[in-house]
Amino acid sequence: MSANEQQTSRTHDSAFLKACRREPVPHTPVWFMRQAGRSLPEYLKAREGTAMLESCMRPDLVTEITLQPVRRHKVDAAIYFSDIVVPLKAIGVDLDIKPGVGPVVADPIRTSADLDRLRPLDPDDVKYVTEAIGMLVQELGSTPLIGFAGAPFTLASYLVEGGPSRSHERTKALMYGDPELWADLLDRLADITSAFLKVQIAAGASAVQLFDSWVGALAPDDYRRYVMPASAKVFEAVAGLGVPRIHFGVGTGELLNLMGEAGADVVGVDWRVPLDEAARRVGPGKALQGNLDPAVLFAPREAVEAKAREVLKAARSAEGHVFNLGHGVLPSTDPDALTRLVEFVHSETGA
Repeated sequence: MSANEQQTSRTHDSAFLKACRREPVPHTPVWFMRQAGRSLPEYLKAREGTAMLESCMRPDLVTEITLQPVRRHKVDAAIYFSDIVVPLKAIGVDLDIKPGVGPVVADPIRTSADLDRLRPLDPDDVKYVTEAIGMLVQELGSTPLIGFAGAPFTLASYLVEGGPSRSHERTKALMYGDPELWADLLDRLADITSAFLKVQIAAGASAVQLFDSWVGALAPDDYRRYVMPASAKVFEAVAGLGVPRIHFGVGTGELLNLMGEAGADVVGVDWRVPLDEAARRVGPGKALQGNLDPAVLFAPREAVEAKAREVLKAARSAEGHVFNLGHGVLPSTDPDALTRLVEFVHSETGA
């Protein structure tokens, strides 16, 4: 039995995977994007003196950081601690994650000759991922581990812009101005992303999430024409591997149906669209994930619970529901507020 098959058997009946499969659950499962990170003092202590990318390449550190929110909050799933640019770094792209800025690429991709720098990802490029996930699934037992990767559009945006961008002007200029080069770029990134997810699944990840952080900058017609083929290629590449596929983007209310159509089993929804409306937009055959506004956690406990109750009520329209925030945990969030929220959702939805 492979590592993936062993972990699948251990986690099969978890509330999280049942919700992803749109099956009845003992309670609504909860996990949080960025649950492992800056909101936890134990994370800051573990990471002290270690750069972000180095942290992602140390299996011992990855294991400890991934487990921290599971221990503290009793969430229903862990998410593998990494960064979306890790596979790009692994194939030799000259980039770094600068504190307070984000990923910065030394030589942005602007021409067809630049594409030669994007070679295929080999599993040996990320041996530390296989090692870390092997360690994690032993520790997690019946708690599922979510693997993840950045979607082709978001990775392309970093590569073309050279770093984070609010307006994505260079990205869109390339997309509209040289659609052939753009398609080649996204196709290569789809292959790299697919290979990265396959490594995580083979090592024991029970589900995967594709983050398309910046795709909300596009109109639906542009998404369908310029982005959807590459995202669909990623989902198709892991379709037969027996794990749920989650798709999430920020500001993607107008794209929800298309993001599901690209091949996701679970569509992540940010806080801008109520889940009952999201269910209508996505259509049948998909579970939903979300979608409490992360800023709500700064309000008094009663207000947090009232807003969480609204999310749970709206989620009744969904065929399956995984409770999450509508984006990542904000760095200055009180960790105790997250722990209380997990307890509240479990008690509110348990038999």
